[in-house]
Amino acid sequence: MGGEPLVVTDGDPLVELATRLQAVCLTTGRTVALAESCTGGMVSAALTAVSGSSGYFVGGVVSYSNDAKRNLLGVDPAILDAHGAVSAQVARAMAIGARERLGADIGAAVTGIAGPDGGSAAKPVGLTYVGVADEAGSNVRRVVWPGDRAANRMDSTILVLEVLLARLEPSGEPSAPPVEGSSAPGPTRPADAG
Repeated sequence: MGGEPLVVTDGDPLVELATRLQAVCLTTGRTVALAESCTGGMVSAALTAVSGSSGYFVGGVVSYSNDAKRNLLGVDPAILDAHGAVSAQVARAMAIGARERLGADIGAAVTGIAGPDGGSAAKPVGLTYVGVADEAGSNVRRVVWPGDRAANRMDSTILVLEVLLARLEPSGEPSAPPVEGSSAPGPTRPADAG
């Protein structure tokens, strides 16, 4: 996938997840806004690949730089300075910012180190945080992906969709479980993908 545009087709797990999310949102009247960093718009592309997404998807912000996180999403510079761009605190602030700035019912955000460079002992390549925020509050999921850049970005994209579904589907799980500080299970994807 390196350098090639994201192409979402029928039968793709992204389409299946985006279709489920759309059905839930259209049924409940809920709207979604996104803030993406390491995925660079892949989650937005997955949502808009499904016809009718304008009925619930308000929009998305690709906030790759710290300046974009501050200026477009209102992330407090003190949070960025204290915790770094790849942190639970910034993922939460990005999700809240997306929700508030774009006027959606629920905001989701993703920030991470896709690789192959940029990692450290404290924040290894593959470290990713997905934040979600709505009127009930916010929480964050943390995962460390083992793949290459393309796989890490795809896994992060899938996880954002799964976290949104967990928050919105009437399955008895009222919100995405906060697993901040622990590893999250991998997203649902074909065994041969990435």
